[in-house]
Amino acid sequence: MPYSAAMSPSPRPRWQTRLHEIIFESDTPAGKAFDVALLWSIVLSVAVVVLESVASIRREYGGALRAAEWIFTLLFTVEYVLRLASVDRPLRYATSFYGIVDLCAVVPTYLSLVVAGAHSLLVIRALRLLRIFRVLKLTRYVSEANVLARALAASRRKILVFLWTVISIVVIVGALMYLIEGPKNGFTSIPVSIYWAIVTMTTVGYGDIAPQTVAGRTLASLLMITGYAIIAIPTGIVSVELADAQRRGVGGQCCPGCSYEGHDLDARFCKRCGTALG
Repeated sequence: MPYSAAMSPSPRPRWQTRLHEIIFESDTPAGKAFDVALLWSIVLSVAVVVLESVASIRREYGGALRAAEWIFTLLFTVEYVLRLASVDRPLRYATSFYGIVDLCAVVPTYLSLVVAGAHSLLVIRALRLLRIFRVLKLTRYVSEANVLARALAASRRKILVFLWTVISIVVIVGALMYLIEGPKNGFTSIPVSIYWAIVTMTTVGYGDIAPQTVAGRTLASLLMITGYAIIAIPTGIVSVELADAQRRGVGGQCCPGCSYEGHDLDARFCKRCGTALG
């Protein structure tokens, strides 16, 4: 059986295709207008959350802020439902990163309706803090975010090797410092010594624990120099992958099947689920 006949899905309704173009695509006038309007809604909703946390403003404008919060909640609820309706696999989008973020942006407000009682007021306030997840929704409107995400994904193995090397260094140096300084100088255990090594290697230097002997200070000096020497390694790794990702280019198309973004400019099918791109 030919590939096109085996893999091509059933025709999508025209309204669903049009809705997907408006909500997920950013290279059309309607899509750009939708993104700009939603972007401002996110910024304003986060501003409402921030202002509501100020006691004086909450006392003066609490009613208006709560009304604005419900307006934004209903708006984002409609947006979430439309996103699910515009894709072929709603469950896949609902369980994706952005799907979970979209859900977290509206659920706390609805949960505050069912959590009752005087002792639950603090719980409601804690739930309202989760609305700050709306900030994460801003990343989908920055085209460079896809390039950065691809660069980080491509360099993850190298970064993991780098982190494992750093962990090995701080464990070894922490154990040596425990043997050199001992509990009398504040290094009461190997975990405490490892904590000191991490703080020293990252050039933070809290100063709560410091070596007192010549050997300990020598080892600390070597660790500080090592920290400065290796701090540029992850930057170089990501920079190389970032330049490579920018050279390959990333299109603005979003898969109508699984909502995956970040396809190559010449991609015709989704690299994740194989759905034909519009």
